[in-house]
This record gives sequence, C-alpha cells and structure tokens, in this order.
Amino acid sequence: MASNISIRSLRAAVCPNCRSFARPSPGSIASVAAFSRRGQSTSTSAPAEAADVGGQKPRWSYTPPLAKAPFSLRLNSKRPEFPVNSDPKVLDEFYIRLLGDGGDKVLSEEVKWLAVTHKSFDQGRRGFNDRLAFLGKRIVQLQASMVLAQSAKKTPTTEDPFGRTPFSHPALDGLTNLSSDKKNFLTSKLKLAELADKYELQKVLRWSPRNPEDLHFSGLELVQAHTLYAIVGAIALEQGGVVANKIARKRILEPLGVKIVS
Repeated sequence: MASNISIRSLRAAVCPNCRSFARPSPGSIASVAAFSRRGQSTSTSAPAEAADVGGQKPRWSYTPPLAKAPFSLRLNSKRPEFPVNSDPKVLDEFYIRLLGDGGDKVLSEEVKWLAVTHKSFDQGRRGFNDRLAFLGKRIVQLQASMVLAQSAKKTPTTEDPFGRTPFSHPALDGLTNLSSDKKNFLTSKLKLAELADKYELQKVLRWSPRNPEDLHFSGLELVQAHTLYAIVGAIALEQGGVVANKIARKRILEPLGVKIVS
C-alpha cells in the first residue's frame, strides 16, 4: 500500500517550512553558509583572521597561530638560532642591486619576501619559494639555450673526399655550441652562488641551515641558486614572460659571462 503513494502526495504532505529549507533560495544559501562559518570559527582563529584582514601584521612577519605546535619537538636543543633579515629596507636594497633602479617596485610586498624564503625557514609555515624556483629555472635555462644557439660561431668543416657539400644555414650554425654540458656549466649552482654573492643575496636570504656554523656544508650554494630562480619565477608571474626573459638575460646570464646578442 505504501508503494501506491505518489511522490506528489509525499511532497504535499511536507510542511512549507521543510520545503523551503530543502530548497533554499540563493540568498538563504549565503546566509546559511555564513552562519556555518561563524559556528565553526573558534576564539583562537579570530585574532589571526582579524590581523590578516586588517593589515596590521604582514603575512611574512609572523607564524600563523594555528600552525604552531603546543610544545617544541626539540627538547634541550643546543642548536643556535640562525638570524635572518626582517627589515624591509634591507630587502628593497637587495632588489635594487639585482634588478636595477626601481627594482624594489617590480614585485608586490608579499611576493618579495616569499621569493627569498626557503622551505627550511620556520618549517615552511610562512610559505616558501619552491614553485617559483621551478618556473624560474625553466626560464633561465631556456634563455641560456637560446643565447648559446644565437651567439655560437660556425665550426669549420673538413673537405669531403667525394666533393659533397653539406647543408648549411645561418640559423643552424649555433647548434654545435648548444650542448647540455655547456648549458649546465653556465647555470651551475656554483656559478649562480658566486653571482648571488655579488648581489649580496645572503643578507636577505631566509633559511635555516642544518649547521649554522658551516653554511657551505648546509648547502648555501644550492639555496642561493634556488632563490635566484625563484625571483625570476616571481617576476614572470607578476610582470609577464617578456620582463622575466629580459631579467634572466641581463641580470643573470650576462654577468655569468654569456655574450648576449641583441
């Protein structure tokens, strides 16, 4: 008998309030979502959210309260704290050295700090530059390949005993100079670290070395090269590929000794 009851009769039996709750209007959906968010929020997350919205505290300058553990995992640790830069003026001076006049205005404030932050700093709780470096490395290596292919000289060919003439074209003359070994040599971490030292990147680099008393053993060269790539990737995302390609050529490859052909 229950199977003979139609769906229409069941809908008619439901009270109007239940039907309106089952099919809420778009306005009521927003109100219910806002109510659920208020109900799920706690007193501990309110100050952090207020600080972010109000802009009283920059995101790069503090660890999110909810990301902190209730106790330290390093009990009786004798590892000394490694100081890092927290002065925006020092960071702006670095970007001016790297990018030239007005370099401190190329990136937004938050991204400027993110690009020089390694994942070892503060356990990665303030963000880190891995994804930016992934993009920037591809840009720098692509520009290195293009520069090598354009600036290479044509290699002399030996005379063919059968009088044959090999095919030649000006666009193909530089291919003999384009090899993975030469490109990797130009963009190796040691050469990029030397360039980073000229720009005084270490003054603004935010990272936590494994051994603060031996930065070379902790991988300083790799972190510096990683950070240079991250800056190029950040410029590509905020200013576009044309600007990033120009920075990669003029501020990284040319100081490394690569001849840029205009």
